[in-house]
Amino acid sequence: MSLGPVMLDIEGLALSPADRDLLREPAVGGVILFSRNFESVEQVATLVAEIRALRSPPVLIAVDHEGGRVQRFRDGFTDMPPMRRIGREYDRDSVKGLEIARQAGWIIASELRAAGVDLCFAPCIDLDWGVSEIIGDRSFHRQPDAVGELAGAFARGLRSAGMAAVAKHFPGHGAVVADSHLKLPVDRREYGLILDDMRPYEHLIGTGVVAGVMLAHIVYQEIDSQPAGFSDYWTQRELRSRLGFGGAIFCDDLGMQATRDFGSMPERARLALAAGCDMILICNNRDAAQRAVAALEDYSNPLSQVRLARLHGTGNPQRESLLASEEWQQANALFTGWSGRPQLELHA
Repeated sequence: MSLGPVMLDIEGLALSPADRDLLREPAVGGVILFSRNFESVEQVATLVAEIRALRSPPVLIAVDHEGGRVQRFRDGFTDMPPMRRIGREYDRDSVKGLEIARQAGWIIASELRAAGVDLCFAPCIDLDWGVSEIIGDRSFHRQPDAVGELAGAFARGLRSAGMAAVAKHFPGHGAVVADSHLKLPVDRREYGLILDDMRPYEHLIGTGVVAGVMLAHIVYQEIDSQPAGFSDYWTQRELRSRLGFGGAIFCDDLGMQATRDFGSMPERARLALAAGCDMILICNNRDAAQRAVAALEDYSNPLSQVRLARLHGTGNPQRESLLASEEWQQANALFTGWSGRPQLELHA
């Protein structure tokens, strides 16, 4: 069975019979885990193994685990700082900052791969324009070149631990105030200004360190009336053609309020896939997910299946060996030390 185009969530700490039935549907290709699915390292590893055993090849298993506010697994995982902290280290010493970014990617991926997780939806490469309610300290930096370099180092760290990088939120979420989880943001800037937001993507794509890109649920009204996730302008003309991206394109959660005026869940799903997305996320609405999965039962895109198959994690490190390694102990000590240290503000 090939990977379908829908990534969805599950409710609890273990699979229910209804979960098992749904995950076997041909339109399903992935599962995203949340904090509600995590109780302990041992429990989440067992849950992941149960999900993987349902199908061959197994569905992709992903989690948002950037650090800071966005880290779904806590107890037993290294407490990671928000990426802005790493950006400030980069401002003090760029060489050291890049090495810390690489270590951050490596330790996140290593710990997740030891639990069997394929993907972390990271890095967040939105620019820190200082206005976004939802991005904020998730951003590495304000300067596009700094974000590109730091995100590239982070992505190399992920890859060295067997995990592909998925950059988000294309073409850029940092310049709008509204949170797309709650309403549809509108970016009123002209194209020339948005080019800055896309420069980190150019860097990552040009150096070949990113395998996936997630689109923003934002309308860039000077360019297209559709949100980026439903826009073939952003997927085909910009991401595929101008930037030359050949990896997997993800549409962010279609359960967000930003998408509610674009039809039923099956209609939203078809809009995103028709625009050029390879995989769509549908979270926190089981009924809507089931309707979309049923509507897409016969959907097939062989090229998308190839792109998605490349995202499975590689290697299967034993947790005990990982925790005993000198590299993990040094990285863990670094980031654990940061969690109890006040942030220093830089003043230009």
